[in-house]
Amino acid sequence: MIYGNPRYRGNDTALILEKCVLDLGACIADLKRRFAYEKVVLGGWSGGGSLSLFYQAQAERPTLTTTPAGDVADLVNAGLTPADGVMLLAAHIGRSVTLTEWLDPSVLSEADPEARDVEFCLYDPQCPNQPPYTQSFVDAFRDAQRARNRRITAWAHERLDEMRVRGEGDRERPFVVYGTMMDVRWRDPSQDPSDRRPGACYLGDPRIANDGPVGLARFTTLRSWLSQWSYDESRANSVLNGAQISCPLLVVNNTADLACTPSHARRLFAAASSSDKTYADIVGADHYYAERPDLLPQAVSVIEAWLRERNF
Repeated sequence: MIYGNPRYRGNDTALILEKCVLDLGACIADLKRRFAYEKVVLGGWSGGGSLSLFYQAQAERPTLTTTPAGDVADLVNAGLTPADGVMLLAAHIGRSVTLTEWLDPSVLSEADPEARDVEFCLYDPQCPNQPPYTQSFVDAFRDAQRARNRRITAWAHERLDEMRVRGEGDRERPFVVYGTMMDVRWRDPSQDPSDRRPGACYLGDPRIANDGPVGLARFTTLRSWLSQWSYDESRANSVLNGAQISCPLLVVNNTADLACTPSHARRLFAAASSSDKTYADIVGADHYYAERPDLLPQAVSVIEAWLRERNF
């Protein structure tokens, strides 16, 4: 097994997913050419799943020459070598989709994160909407999450355009995104039901994690937001990329996962165009197997059997 590190390992503040694809391509090329590996299977855990599908889609059918910010990232002429198979382990649809599903829609202004709309502030005792949530409220909540993501995306483009007009096209700007752990699923177990522990997220108490120092996209940059976190512009959307791949695919879902809920695994599996695709549930397993390490052998057995059946 080879652990491939992109250039941003340990710090995704300025991460550009298109550059991660180039890094992964360099790793696979090295394995094939220098070390003479005959077959390479990508194993993407959590966010690595969407990166793996993004890579495979571009390796099989390259289309991109720039990042969403317009910077050069030529995947068409990079000579990316397709992997022979892809394994998605406790994976989500993509960083942009996951962040948007967790984004606090009650934030009224990015410049004043304390100003909140009580209608959507799930952690405010005065919120008129309490679990179990009605479908009409959930739909409005999701619409408001996407709207906030799009406001940040528009702002990022405006700042980049301003810098280019000033002749500062290479300049970057970091910023903070508040409120990134608010999801109806954490408060209402009937939403996307699973074996997960009610009232918790993978960072603990979602009310505290929502504005704490650690969280998805808490610290980011204009270019990284567009590549990683923009709901409409990030290219690492596994539903879209899964439809472009043809290699064998394994999807392993942990049914007590507090981060990647079952709907993500089901959407990944349904979207994949591979004629050879396999789905497996590890019942009771959490995201990192931290609470149920006894279930790791079961997951390993599923993976080993899948690899052996395909002579990987």
